[in-house]
Amino acid sequence: MQKKWQLENGVRIVTERIPYFRSVSVGLWFSAGSVYENINDNGMSHFIEHILFKGTKTRTAKEIARAMDSVGGQLNAFTAKECTCYYSNVMDKHLALALDILSDMVLNSVMDPGDIEKEKGVILEEILMYEDSPEDLVSELLGKALLGPHPLGNPILGNRQFVQGITRDRLLSFLNEKYSPHNLVVSVAGNFDEQQAVDLIRKHFGSWQNRPVDIDIPQPGYQSQNLFRWKDIEQVHLCFGYPGINLGHNDIYPLMIFNNLFGGGMSSRLFQNIREDRGLVYSIFSYPSFYICGGKFTVYACMKPSQAKNVADLVMEEIQKVTTQGVNRDEFETAREQLKGNYILSLESSGSRMNAIGRSELLLGILRTPEEILEKIDNTTIDDVIRAACSILDPNRRAVAVVGCENVLEGCCIQN
Repeated sequence: MQKKWQLENGVRIVTERIPYFRSVSVGLWFSAGSVYENINDNGMSHFIEHILFKGTKTRTAKEIARAMDSVGGQLNAFTAKECTCYYSNVMDKHLALALDILSDMVLNSVMDPGDIEKEKGVILEEILMYEDSPEDLVSELLGKALLGPHPLGNPILGNRQFVQGITRDRLLSFLNEKYSPHNLVVSVAGNFDEQQAVDLIRKHFGSWQNRPVDIDIPQPGYQSQNLFRWKDIEQVHLCFGYPGINLGHNDIYPLMIFNNLFGGGMSSRLFQNIREDRGLVYSIFSYPSFYICGGKFTVYACMKPSQAKNVADLVMEEIQKVTTQGVNRDEFETAREQLKGNYILSLESSGSRMNAIGRSELLLGILRTPEEILEKIDNTTIDDVIRAACSILDPNRRAVAVVGCENVLEGCCIQN
């Protein structure tokens, strides 16, 4: 059963007790991510996520790692567009240790200048690794083409110039602005005593006092640009992007069902027609992205440059079929069952349950049980799916991004 609490200082707690598990997962979710950054501090949330692992007033970085390894647990973090999460997965009897380490990292980080300088090198290597991935590069380029200067298009890692120039004072200032009790959700899932968990969280965070600097993120003013980035590689990486829908929108499940049948799996139209039947690509797929301030729908393919026009035309042909002919009953029902199965299978661990309830509470302020979500999927009709797809796939609102050694935009990718 899922439950919610709130401490006097604003910290929110969400839990889901699963007594037949032998593990427990706990996450600290903050409203800190690249969407809350401007051009001068883009990459700050990600840098802070790294530096909080480098030692506290009571533990060195090595002692943090040893403490978790000594109980066979996992300790990690990630930064996304709209949140940063620090989390631990441990055996159920080690929840107190996990919360002690996580709270220590967040509240007592020393941010040693020497560690900051060393971490610059680590993050610069991460940026270089990202730049070596054309699939990631074309996704980032599509964000610029579709979102323009809106902060939703900010890269999570920032850029090399920003990382090289970062200072301890800037990190501390940003941390003080974004990390506060009112911006924190603690999520716990697995086998644990609920009252003990709440008491432990109150012990570590109950006296924390800090007021956040509120930032109102506007809706994007979507654009229809076509952008190309040269890279000396053998294939062309191509993305089509369309304005999507916000997290929490009523059409989320219709759009996810449509994505499954259109390009979200091996039985989808794009995969079967363009890869299996024609052998023109190795990788082709589509996916929706949902955020509290906007969204996008992306179609991705990679192929040799000589095949780009053919692949692009076939993608447009499949989109036109959907908007003019709709979808058939069999593929709709298959895609709906696929969505239900994927959702249930994704919940088969304490970590995935912790992620689901933590993210939902932080971004939407609500919790939905698996039964409620399955009911919403079941209540989605074929007409809902067709309506959502036609609403999204507007050729006049399409953006295009290409990464490769040849600009194949002209003449093949921008025909409506």
